[in-house]
Amino acid sequence: MHAISDVVDRVHVLSEALPYIRRFYGKNVVIKYGGHAMVDENLRESFASDVVLLKYIGINPVIVHGGGPQIGNVLKKMGKESLFREGMRVTDEETMDVVEMVLAGRVNKEIVNLIHHHGGKAVGLSGKDARLIEATRMQIFRYKGDDRPPEIIDIGLVGEVKRINSEILDILEQSQIIPVIAPVGVGPNGETFNINADLVAGAIARAINATKLILMTDVQGVMDASGRLLSSITVGEALELIESGAISGGMVPKVRCGIDAIQGGVEKVHIIDGRVPHAVLLEIFTDSGIGTEIVK
Repeated sequence: MHAISDVVDRVHVLSEALPYIRRFYGKNVVIKYGGHAMVDENLRESFASDVVLLKYIGINPVIVHGGGPQIGNVLKKMGKESLFREGMRVTDEETMDVVEMVLAGRVNKEIVNLIHHHGGKAVGLSGKDARLIEATRMQIFRYKGDDRPPEIIDIGLVGEVKRINSEILDILEQSQIIPVIAPVGVGPNGETFNINADLVAGAIARAINATKLILMTDVQGVMDASGRLLSSITVGEALELIESGAISGGMVPKVRCGIDAIQGGVEKVHIIDGRVPHAVLLEIFTDSGIGTEIVK
């Protein structure tokens, strides 16, 4: 009797997923993959199986990955300190070489191989491939008030997205191949830029008219001032929460990335807890979902 009950529960889950499968069939979903889900072996496996399943049922996942801890570990072995300004890694030429080696090399290919292991097909890309991510140097200003001119903070070869050339992604969309993208951009003179993975994911989601942008984090989602998880917020509510200070720290750029994506035509943005096994499937295919969704 217990075994039959388990089977019925599984069938119920499949039945609940059917309307979502119909709704998102043929649509693009951009997933920013990072945090604990990239280093915990069980979470890595569940993530890979999730994106392979999405592709098999007719949804087009595009993966943009981070790799900050891995970059930090390599720099530490080299005896080089990781420096951050305004939440961005200060990137001189030597650090940029490490960033590109780790992101576009080791981390990217590990994800590609993991997807292959779970029965999918993937190709690793960086922003240099087909000039996928054109970038310009990011400028950060610190305002001192009292009508004094702002201080310009030099963070080196850190970029912001100028343009996404999505032709190669359009080609892959028609295939069974899942793009896995390292957030390394190319400048107007061929320079290489280190770009925040959330910003890249948001820009790609806008460029390919994604139905969803999913940002994986190491927290439950967006909290209100009392620490309660907000399951759904509008763009206006998100801006108010930032203004009031309820959203602070590292969550601010993620939420702003989500706001930009919504204003750029993405239907929904989801900030989810990547520490939960099969977090991507739970968000897309269940009525309750997990984390926080941002809607227009």
